[in-house]
Amino acid sequence: MFRLKLVPDDTDINFMGPWRFTFGTSVVLVVLALVAFLSIGLNFGIDFKGGTSIRTEATQPVDVGGYRQAIVPLNVGDVAISQVFDPSFGPERNVASIRIEAQDGSEAVSQAMLDRIQTALQGVDPSLHFTSVESVGPKVSGELVQEAILAVLAALGAVLVYIWLRFEWQFALGAVAALVHDIILTIGVFTVLQLRFDLTIIAALLTIVGYSLNDTVVVFDRIRENLIKWKQRSLTEVMNLSLNETLTRTLMTSFTTLIALIALFLLGGDVIRGFVFAMIWGVFVGTWSSIYVAAVIVKMLGVRRDLGKGGDTSAAGTQFATSGSK
Repeated sequence: MFRLKLVPDDTDINFMGPWRFTFGTSVVLVVLALVAFLSIGLNFGIDFKGGTSIRTEATQPVDVGGYRQAIVPLNVGDVAISQVFDPSFGPERNVASIRIEAQDGSEAVSQAMLDRIQTALQGVDPSLHFTSVESVGPKVSGELVQEAILAVLAALGAVLVYIWLRFEWQFALGAVAALVHDIILTIGVFTVLQLRFDLTIIAALLTIVGYSLNDTVVVFDRIRENLIKWKQRSLTEVMNLSLNETLTRTLMTSFTTLIALIALFLLGGDVIRGFVFAMIWGVFVGTWSSIYVAAVIVKMLGVRRDLGKGGDTSAAGTQFATSGSK
């Protein structure tokens, strides 16, 4: 029976060997990301800055690229255009959603500017007309920011409780630290590159939390199994063994996920490109943090070795495996 193997069965990579360097690198990157966020700030999209949402309808198919080229010369700032799909729409009903950021601190785009936008779009499709115009004010945007922050904090809190109940407190702290690391680095890269940060990126952050947690739990589960199985081995040896045993699974999961994400990034269009970019970045930092943040923190804190039947530690040589284990 043919079975794909990305790494040989006897792979023995010393993941924990350079743990001080790798963990230090993560700490430095987190600090730099925070400094960039505080000094530069995120490039918030319409969801967080406020603006105007326009719904258009036309008999011809929606041309997102043509709409964008028609609006950009008007210098209205950040513009997000997407086609609205609905099974009830017939072939003659083509609906698009256009979001434009607030102009000069005002809550809504002026009527004169709306007329100019409509004229420009009708140059692309004469049948186009506006069916609704709605404004998102600063108050609503502020509430969205608060709710987004609460959503991320709630996810981290739930993870902390889940890991604590399933494993031990050292594992819980390691997992949460890894997730915080992933979120901060993702926000950092969006700050440095000044990519648009909107509600879709919040959804990406929560998805990254789930992806990274899944990878971390798999690693932790194997570490716990091997702590019971190999009681006379040091914690560092058990961790290296566990990471090598889960390496094939980690590579396969990351590789197959990246195939889909790269295809979406190249072919999915501008509407979802920010979300997909965040996910691609999250695959890399999530894999890194599972090994060099979550596992390293468990190593530094130490973990009980009396996890077997009846708590028998006679073969372990010590009740605790501390970070000083060789």
